[in-house]
Amino acid sequence: MSRLLNQDIFEAIPSPCFVLEEEKLRRNLKKIDEVQKSAQITILLSLKGFAMWSSFSLIKSFLNTASASSMNEAKLCVEKLNELSHTYAVGYRDDEFDELMKLSSHVTFNSLNQYHKFNDQVPTGISIGLRVNPEYSDVVVDLYNPANPNSRLGLTSKSLPKSLPPNIEGLHFHVLCESSAQALVQVLKIFEKKFNKYLPNIKWINLGGGHLITNEGYDVELLVNTLKYFKKTYQVEIILEPSGAIAWRTGFLKTTIIDIVENHGSLTAVIDASFTCHMPDCLEMPYRPEILEGSQDPKKYSFRYNLGGISCLAGDFLEGYSFLKPLKIGDTLTFQDMMHYTMVKTTMFNGINHPSIGVIRSDQKFELLKVFSYRDYRDKLS
Repeated sequence: MSRLLNQDIFEAIPSPCFVLEEEKLRRNLKKIDEVQKSAQITILLSLKGFAMWSSFSLIKSFLNTASASSMNEAKLCVEKLNELSHTYAVGYRDDEFDELMKLSSHVTFNSLNQYHKFNDQVPTGISIGLRVNPEYSDVVVDLYNPANPNSRLGLTSKSLPKSLPPNIEGLHFHVLCESSAQALVQVLKIFEKKFNKYLPNIKWINLGGGHLITNEGYDVELLVNTLKYFKKTYQVEIILEPSGAIAWRTGFLKTTIIDIVENHGSLTAVIDASFTCHMPDCLEMPYRPEILEGSQDPKKYSFRYNLGGISCLAGDFLEGYSFLKPLKIGDTLTFQDMMHYTMVKTTMFNGINHPSIGVIRSDQKFELLKVFSYRDYRDKLS
């Protein structure tokens, strides 16, 4: 959120509320589209990272379609983008597969077992691929690293036959997470070395997500040149699906302090949202979001607080934020960069409502899109 945002607009936003800033999303999409056009590749919206479908009309003016990893995501792609999805799942269900194919233009299998099981059910015209594991990644958090040798995600070079089945048209890997262009260059070197013999016989390569193209300092020129080289060398279509980059720094989560707890000299500001329910990457990565009103650096300002979520999970808190002045009940805390991998991962643990969802339009007017209620909690149960 910009500090220049009109205070009246900000005060009109309920708490807690996820808020998309439309112009920031447009800015990111323009940058991603420049890469897409310069390198002459296909870039997809990955729904696992950002699925706020009220923004799809804007996204559709830059990106043609999306990647899906489940039946529900594929249905959302067809319903809200009006396009067939590029579909990949760790495993496909017998009772869903035929319907899923009606929603897909591409299907990628995670294993040869899955390929052999479902191959005969893939209709003519759908492009078939296999996910592979280059066994290299710059990701250091094991929870987010699919490239270790024992990973269930994709086939290693040693587990593939000497030649691919004749109807395999593509290979897909995804081993990056908010990574640089240099990291992709290193992955591609290893990918080429391990899978080179298959490349003359395929039509496309999906390089997955994790390409943080819209981050300040990302080497876009290196990315474009690398993609051009690879495309020209192997005469393949190149596909990327960097949803994190699409929604990078495009919105915030507004919260309000509802209590301040002190124990043994340690102060915790309890907010009306939850890290475990609404911002799980803060606990899993672990990721420390910036806040508008203070600093994630505990030594920057004089007044130090932990930030506590509203759930009863003991670990629902972040340590060591600092502020210029003491906090008080009723103060607002605004968490930055809260669009990607937030709303798609929320839960209603403890019966805690999902934050409302809104958007600040290009004309700087706030529009409240959705408010959640007891019925949303009740109806997800039986």
